[in-house]
Amino acid sequence: MSQEIIRLVEARAKKENVSKFEVGDTVNVHCKILEGDKERVQIFNGVVIARSGGGSSEMFTVRRIVAGEGVERKFPLHSPKIAKVDVVRSAVVRRAKLYFLRDRVGKAVRLTERRVERVVDENKPAKVRRGKKAKAAKREARKQEKAE
Repeated sequence: MSQEIIRLVEARAKKENVSKFEVGDTVNVHCKILEGDKERVQIFNGVVIARSGGGSSEMFTVRRIVAGEGVERKFPLHSPKIAKVDVVRSAVVRRAKLYFLRDRVGKAVRLTERRVERVVDENKPAKVRRGKKAKAAKREARKQEKAE
């Protein structure tokens, strides 16, 4: 009974159109800021280093470097103060939390970009291939070109 009530309350607090992003992605977080009676949107750009929680209490941590100093900010995913989250680029990561980036400086902070290749066939709609499948698709295309 109490679980159902909690689920109903959380369902009302959740946003329907939440953008899909993962740990390791570089994102622009559009935050609504009130200054007196005016409201404006400020963009916080950085790398998502962690996601935590679930349901309406889900949070994500974004890290960026400002004037040589690391700045981290935690955002509630379903907050009305968050206008939207844009994914600028995706990275290949093998961990759920990227706290090791705190100790790194300069070029060592960079993450390998996730390559996305579009495979277009005249008869089928465009497919997005990632990782090993993209390499295999490229190899197959080269073989077909050599055969022709």
